[in-house]
Amino acid sequence: MFGKLNDEEMQEALHQQIYGHLGCNADGVTYVVPISYAYDGQSLYCHSGKGMKITMMQKNPEVCFQVDVMESMANWKSVILWGSFEVLPPGPDRDKAITVLLERHTPHPASQTFQLSSEWPFTPEHLEAIGGLIFRIRITRMTGRYERISAPAYHTA
Repeated sequence: MFGKLNDEEMQEALHQQIYGHLGCNADGVTYVVPISYAYDGQSLYCHSGKGMKITMMQKNPEVCFQVDVMESMANWKSVILWGSFEVLPPGPDRDKAITVLLERHTPHPASQTFQLSSEWPFTPEHLEAIGGLIFRIRITRMTGRYERISAPAYHTA
C-alpha cells in the first residue's frame, strides 16, 4: 500500500534521521550530496567546510532536501522538503544551531564529517571554537510518501 505521510509522520521521520541528501542548483548545474543534519521542528541545521555545495547555495539559496526511513524495500517512508539556505554568523542563532547539532542522536562510529570539533563527542568549552560553516535550511514546504506491506502469510505443508 502506498500513501501520503501526514505532518506528524513527516516530523517524526525528520527527527528520527540524522542524514539526508541535499540538492542545490546554480549556473545550470544540479548537485546532490549526502549530509548529516539536525532538525528542531522548523529548520534543518548542518555543519560543513567550504566546497561546491556551499558555493552553489550562496549563488542560489533555494534548496531541496530528502530523507528516507528504510525498514525494507517494501516498508519505507520518504520526506522531501524545500527551503532556503543561510549561513549562520557567530551569535545566538549559530550557538542554537550548534546546540541542536550536538544534541542529536550520535552514531558510533561516526565519520569525521559528523564530528563538530576535535573534542567530539564532547562539547568544546566555547562554542565559537567550532570551525567550519554552520548553516540553516528554513523549510518552506514538504511532502512525504510511504509504502507498507503486510507480513507475508507462511504456509506449512
